[in-house]
Amino acid sequence: ITAGEFNTSFSSICISTMSFMGGPLGSLLKEGTKHLSGVDETCVRNIEAVRALCNITRTSLGPNGMNKIVINHLEKIFVSHDAATIMEQLEVVHPAAKMVALAAKAQDEEVGDGTNLVVVLAGEFLSHAESLLTLGLHPSDIIEGYELASKKALQILESIVCYKLEDTGNVETVKRVLRPVLSSKLYGNEEHITSLIAQACVSTCPREAKYFNVDNVRVLKIEGASLSASQLI
Repeated sequence: ITAGEFNTSFSSICISTMSFMGGPLGSLLKEGTKHLSGVDETCVRNIEAVRALCNITRTSLGPNGMNKIVINHLEKIFVSHDAATIMEQLEVVHPAAKMVALAAKAQDEEVGDGTNLVVVLAGEFLSHAESLLTLGLHPSDIIEGYELASKKALQILESIVCYKLEDTGNVETVKRVLRPVLSSKLYGNEEHITSLIAQACVSTCPREAKYFNVDNVRVLKIEGASLSASQLI
């Protein structure tokens, strides 16, 4: 989640309205709506909603994270620790929490990983923002502070890079990058699957790696065998 996306979300959270019965604008809005204003009624309530969403996925973060059992409205059971899947099946409707759920979905579509981290970070950022709001800071000042922190964080990240992939045509170097990501999702089978994925990516990767198209690699599921029987064709 980028600083711009978070700031847009935070700004929307601070000025959004919530839907309930009553309020001074009740005569202008359709039945069942309520207009809320002020820090206590809008910002804090919306931050609480995001925090509740964050607490659902927090325990699924990391290599020791736990899976969640979600039963959707069709009574179909999903067992996953992927935040994007959990958010989708929970069918989040609260406007502030839904923005965080959409951010997790965008992260999943663009990167394919890190969805839980997006939700947890958003929850922590807003929790700290709540304490600043109660001290009297204006939301625009808090946003400016987060923008400065984002720029500083990017500078620090450049200085603590532990490994950089230089040759995208070398299977061994690609495997070294893929292994940590796959270990959290395919524990016990990461070596075999990492090797297959690395070979598939290298064989289909163009000269410019940034133009790599994931649709060039297809996965075909055949019943009757184990995961270790998977092979590259």
